[in-house]
Amino acid sequence: MGLLIILVICLSCVILLSLWRQSHGKRKLPPGPTPLPIVGNLLQLNNKNISKSLSRLAKEYGPVFTLYFGMKPTVVLYGYEAVKEALMDRGEEFSGRGPFPVLDRVAKGLGIVFSSGEIWKETRRFSLTVLRNMGMGKKTVEDRIQEEALCLIEELRKTNGAPCDPGLLLFCVPCNVICSIIFNNRFDYGDEKFQSLIKYFHENFALSATRWIQEKHKEQSEFTMENLLITVWDVFSAGTDTTSTTITFGLLLLLKHPEIAAKAQEEIERVIGRHRSPCMQDRSRMPYTDAVIHEIQRYVDLVPNNVSHAVTRSIEFRGYHIPKGTEILPSLTSVLYDDKEFPNPEKFDPGHFLDASGNFKKSDYFMPFSTGKRACVGEGLARMELFLVLTTILQHFTLKSLVDPKDIDTTPVNKGFISVPPSYELCFVPI
Repeated sequence: MGLLIILVICLSCVILLSLWRQSHGKRKLPPGPTPLPIVGNLLQLNNKNISKSLSRLAKEYGPVFTLYFGMKPTVVLYGYEAVKEALMDRGEEFSGRGPFPVLDRVAKGLGIVFSSGEIWKETRRFSLTVLRNMGMGKKTVEDRIQEEALCLIEELRKTNGAPCDPGLLLFCVPCNVICSIIFNNRFDYGDEKFQSLIKYFHENFALSATRWIQEKHKEQSEFTMENLLITVWDVFSAGTDTTSTTITFGLLLLLKHPEIAAKAQEEIERVIGRHRSPCMQDRSRMPYTDAVIHEIQRYVDLVPNNVSHAVTRSIEFRGYHIPKGTEILPSLTSVLYDDKEFPNPEKFDPGHFLDASGNFKKSDYFMPFSTGKRACVGEGLARMELFLVLTTILQHFTLKSLVDPKDIDTTPVNKGFISVPPSYELCFVPI
């Protein structure tokens, strides 16, 4: 009985200390809902749609507020002005990377996506240099994407217009593009090695935990074999999952809105025809198709709350004190769904990126790749893939839904860290 009393007293002390620390910190941090001991504000959030919870809280506490995920505070940035001020105007101070428990044990603070400080700076600089030397952003990569898009078309023809789930084939396309850049080789979609590679993706690249280092004793060097492996994993995962998911979601939206798909196909027929592959030079002459692809990315809102950032030093921000290392959650949903910049943002409408004359209209609020110093390294490659692959599909096929378009539900099955589209089937009918 005495031991039980001691345990109860110790637990009470821990809870009281936690409450005191939270109360002390809240006097300096931005306002926010009162956290519960241990769990913080987790019970006040909808885990399947955190964006909706953040929208509700922003109405009460403003564009900068504090949440506790467990016992650690996280400062949320909501709306274009707050996100821009932090990630662009004060990008260096907000360039740290917050924790990501699911992957931290694998990434170990290495690579591009989950690293911070000098490791991130050196790895990012090195990766960009290597990727550019291998052709990223040049005609050579465009040729590779065009080749891969035609390989996809041949695979889709094999379906003979029968219903199919496009997810796996669409995953193969950007994966093969990255393979051609890194390994200078692409794979047939049925290749056993290629299928194994895809399997490893879905198993979180277990080999990345293997210690192959010869250079571990060089504490000043960021270029260890372990860092290289995790960097390659980052390039593959960031360059494959996001692009394939966006295209998969995009086809579903075009099934839901056949009139938009038909209008894009009319433009493709007029500008490109059917006897040559689309190229990036065509984009400037295809404002409607360009607007459709931008609207797909805006509407899909693939990474609603970004990958969390952290402040690299203690700072004052909008009158609040944010201690070094505090996690920062920039809401990209609040920017992509801003109702002043994009009227009726819940509606899928390419007109959000067209002016009154039908010309393409750029928007500073278009941030699907984030913005500032931690913006996606492969943004240029992803933009190229989205335009060439989607345009090539629409050039060769009419998308046929198995149900009435009015009955298609495009609501993500999950909108936590990533927006996950519902599974579906469609028919690719040759034109």
